[in-house]
Amino acid sequence: MSRKIPWGAALFAIAFAVPFFGSPLYTYLATDVAIWALFAISLNLLVGYTGLVSFGHAAYFGIGAYTCGLLMKNGGVAFPWAFLAAGVVAALFAAVYGYFCVKLTKVYFAMLTLAFSWISWAVCFRWNEVTGGDQGLFGVPSPNLEWMKVLPLIGSRPPSEYFHFLTIVLVALGIWAARRIVESPFGLILTTVRDNPERAQSIGIDVRRHRLAVFIVAGALAGFAGALFGILNRGVYPDFMNWTKGAEVLIMALLGGIGTFYGPVMGAFLILWLNQEITAITEYWSLVLGIILAALILALPAGVLGSLIDIGRAVRQRRTGASAPPISRDSAR
Repeated sequence: MSRKIPWGAALFAIAFAVPFFGSPLYTYLATDVAIWALFAISLNLLVGYTGLVSFGHAAYFGIGAYTCGLLMKNGGVAFPWAFLAAGVVAALFAAVYGYFCVKLTKVYFAMLTLAFSWISWAVCFRWNEVTGGDQGLFGVPSPNLEWMKVLPLIGSRPPSEYFHFLTIVLVALGIWAARRIVESPFGLILTTVRDNPERAQSIGIDVRRHRLAVFIVAGALAGFAGALFGILNRGVYPDFMNWTKGAEVLIMALLGGIGTFYGPVMGAFLILWLNQEITAITEYWSLVLGIILAALILALPAGVLGSLIDIGRAVRQRRTGASAPPISRDSAR
C-alpha cells in the first residue's frame, strides 16, 4: 500500500487532536498552520507541478476572505454558503486573470500575476463603502456551530474549539482534492507541461488550456483558505492580498520543498512555529527569522522534505549497494 495514506491520516490526526493536549494558544496556532498549509499547497499546484511561479497568488486568498466576510457580515448569509461562494468567486477572478497570465511564461508570467494582485489590493484599499478601505472589514461573525454539540468526541469540548475542528476537516478535504488532482491523468499532464512544454504541445496537449485550468483550481483553493483565515482573525484587511502575503506563502512552499506534495505543509508549520517562538524572545524577530530561513534554504536547496527524500534515497542505495529506483518528488508522501 502506498505510504501517502498513513502520512496524510497522521497529519490530520495530529492537527485534529491539538485541543485535547495543547493550550488555546497552540489550538489557534494549529488552526493557522492548517489554513496556511492549504494556501501553500494551492500555490504549489502552480509552482511545483506546473512550473508557473506566481507572485500574486495572495489576490485569490484575499478575494475569498472578502467574499465570505462580506456575505456573512453584511448579507447575513450562513457560513456554508458564504464559504462556497468564497471559492467560486476566487475561481472566477482566477479565470479572468489567468486568461491573460497563461499567455506569458517565466518572469513575464510572474510579473503579470503580481500586477493583478496589486490591482486587487488597490481596489479593496480604496473601496471604503464596500470593503472598509484601509480599515478593512472588521467584526466578521463566527459561524454558528451549535450543531457540533451532538457530535461524538468533540461535542463535549468548549465551543471556542469548534471552529478549529471544522477548519481541520475543511482543509483536509481541500488537500485531498489537490492530491487527487496531482495523481490523476490531468496531474501527469501538468508535470509534462512543466518539464517540457514544447514537447507537450507537439504531442497534442493544449498547454495554455491546462495551465489555465490549474490556475483556476489553485485560485479556488486559495479562496477557501482566505475565507477561513478571515473568520479566524474576525476580520478581513487589504494586506490579505498584498504582495507580501504572496511572498510569504511562496517561501513556505520553497522551504518545505517545491514539487513535494506535503512540503508546503511542513514549510507552513516551520515558518509559523519559528515566528511564534522567536517573537517571544526578541524584538528583532524579523531579522532572526530571516537569517534562519535564509540558512535553511541555502543549506537545503531542495527544501526540507525534498532534502529528506534525497537523503532517504542515498541511504537505500548505500544499504543495497546498487542504484535504487528514483523517487519522484512529485509523488512524495
